[in-house]
Amino acid sequence: MFGFRFIKFQPSEYVLKYRNGKIVKEGAGISFYYYAPTTSIVLVPVGSVDVPFIFEEVTSDFQTVTVQGQITFRIVEQKKIAKLLNYTLDIKGKGYVSEDPKKLPQKVINIVRVLAKKLLENLQLKEAIRSSQLLAKGILDKIKENEEMDLLGIEILGVSILAVLPNKETARALEAQEREQILKEADEAIYARRNASIEQERCVKQNEYNTEIAVENKKKQVRETQLDTERIVQQKQNQLKEEKMNFETAMEEKRKELTRLSTQNSRTKADARAYELSVVMKAFEGMNPDVIQSLANVGMQPDKLIAVAFQELAGNAGKIGQLNISPDLLQEIAKGRN
Repeated sequence: MFGFRFIKFQPSEYVLKYRNGKIVKEGAGISFYYYAPTTSIVLVPVGSVDVPFIFEEVTSDFQTVTVQGQITFRIVEQKKIAKLLNYTLDIKGKGYVSEDPKKLPQKVINIVRVLAKKLLENLQLKEAIRSSQLLAKGILDKIKENEEMDLLGIEILGVSILAVLPNKETARALEAQEREQILKEADEAIYARRNASIEQERCVKQNEYNTEIAVENKKKQVRETQLDTERIVQQKQNQLKEEKMNFETAMEEKRKELTRLSTQNSRTKADARAYELSVVMKAFEGMNPDVIQSLANVGMQPDKLIAVAFQELAGNAGKIGQLNISPDLLQEIAKGRN
């Protein structure tokens, strides 16, 4: 009514109210009345903005790659950006009077592209494909130091690189190369597994041979021990035989010595008896035989005396007509013999 209007803003919107070229009111989420013919309203969004991007760049080995990602930023110094870009609302307060607010995301993307180009120029294709995280970190570190961002009053909240992709022909070539490499590694793995199996089998065979050798050596040691034992036993037996033979020889020598001594003693005794008999015979020379016989009978046992008596009777058998011998006499003779 007559140019006076009421307007209300959200907390994520920072408002600068100008009148006659001067700021008369500012703040986030404010509301006020204004006179449209003499008032300008600058609306700067302060919430975070996610801007996706995709562009092509060239690596150090002259291969084209497509970089796809997203950057998140927010405006922290509203007055700075308001001086560089036109964020003025139209007279109805429902839209901007220029296209500058729509150009800001592209300005940020251009800065990201310049920084990504510098980083990719130092990487080869394979390195670039695998360097998404390193590329994002490098862009984030460099963009925070960028003077243009500082002039715009923008704070970068994060940079994400979703993919770094080669073109289709290069991708197929890389796939073929990697496929051949994988197949080669698979073949090498098969060969390695076979070699390992052969090596394991060789180790098993070697262990079996070593076990057989150890068993044979043990058997050999046992046989040698048995032979040594048998040899020692045989030596002991031979030694015992030799000792037995020596003992028997010594005993034989002892027996011979005893026999010789016995023979010598017997000879000595015989010589003594002969000498005694010769002395006796010399003493009996010229004596009557009957006297000698009587002396011989002195001290004889009864049975011998009876035998002498029978001998005398036998000598005079022609003169004896009949001889009677009683049982008592025979009994006494038998007792005497026992």
